[in-house]
Amino acid sequence: MSKHAKSPNGIFHPLSAPDFLPLPQLRDLQLQRLTAIVQRAYDRVALFRKRMDDRSLTPQDVRSLDDIVKLPFAEKADLRDTYPFGLFASPMKEIVRLHASSGTTGKPIVVAYTQEDVQVWANVMLRAFAACGLHAGDIIQNAYGYGLFTGGLGAHYGAEALGATVIPISGGNTPRQLMLMKDFGTTAICCTPSYFLHLIDQAAELGVNLKELPLRAGIFGAEPWTEAMRRRIEADSGIKAYDIYGLSEIIGPGVAMECECQSGAHIFEDYFYPEIINLKTGKPCPDGEEGELVLTTLSKKAMPMIRYRTRDITALTSEACECGRTLRRIKRIGRRADDMFIIRGVNVYPSQVETALLKVEGVLPHYQIVLTREKDLDVMEVQVEVTSEFFTDTVGALEQLQGRLSRSIESMVGVRANIRLVQPRTITRSEGKAKRVIDQRKI
Repeated sequence: MSKHAKSPNGIFHPLSAPDFLPLPQLRDLQLQRLTAIVQRAYDRVALFRKRMDDRSLTPQDVRSLDDIVKLPFAEKADLRDTYPFGLFASPMKEIVRLHASSGTTGKPIVVAYTQEDVQVWANVMLRAFAACGLHAGDIIQNAYGYGLFTGGLGAHYGAEALGATVIPISGGNTPRQLMLMKDFGTTAICCTPSYFLHLIDQAAELGVNLKELPLRAGIFGAEPWTEAMRRRIEADSGIKAYDIYGLSEIIGPGVAMECECQSGAHIFEDYFYPEIINLKTGKPCPDGEEGELVLTTLSKKAMPMIRYRTRDITALTSEACECGRTLRRIKRIGRRADDMFIIRGVNVYPSQVETALLKVEGVLPHYQIVLTREKDLDVMEVQVEVTSEFFTDTVGALEQLQGRLSRSIESMVGVRANIRLVQPRTITRSEGKAKRVIDQRKI
């Protein structure tokens, strides 16, 4: 075990030991698990076997980690096309859990877990909590949704495995969230970053000073968020805001997690093998180069995913982290290949708009992008909340603020936007993932 196998607060959980494996040992473990999972998928999943056969490949062709590039990609469409159980590699008698996406179009995607898979999930979530300094004795308020969404139960199992006290409150009922946070002495909260911003707003209205509570950490995920939003959350609440990454198709939350250094999320590489590929060519990118994150589950029994294209845009870094973990990190995922929209021929990501907005003083971190079409031309309107002080100011001051926001967005994305300033609490709050873009164009 590494001499650095402790978090900066001196707390170390023995199940976190794989985070500090020497690299040769980690690579050997990855190869051992990769060859086994490829064989399992080939033997038990018809779609994967057909794609391998079409390429004249067999599992024996995977002799090194570099050989992973020979294998076919998997995509979200594969899960929808084989709905509900077509990608399972275990019989139903071995399946102990089913989850499904909350997709808005077509069939949901279904994911499955054996008992061993659930144990792996609890293990990586335990390691995720330990990475940001949580430990037995912490009181973790879990405001991720329970049910078919993977967030709630994933965080719950990991927190219990850590030895923490779990408050399984799920999402919504914000006044009750704040009451229990205060009365139960919550020290950490799990939810989406946009929902925590809503909690901050509600706390101010109800006279709850978050900075006076024992709350010290937030584990935020399930939607893209920016460094500017992290700074806003930490300044307004006095907590440390940590980024957690995961997706249902791989396991749920717990694929990667920031440590206390907050310099990228460590991927739990002993269970999830990461690649970065060029979006256009599909070819591998070297560490440090931005591209699409591709993940392979190295132990998933019920539903192995081989080279799954996440559509998340990031970069891998193998530079040593001060925490001592040997696991590579991914840079913050602020955008997805599929949440991009095109306005007047320019590719725009909501995270770019958010960054531009939060550069301007007086703006609150609540916004919505509305796309319309007028006389065959695309129009982008950005509705953004501003502090109440601005609405007691002069019309000229509001116009100046609109101008600063418009210039900031145009500088960031290359497209001029119509700015609509709205009063605080005007934009609908979400108790789950925030809906940032409303596309009303009839194209």
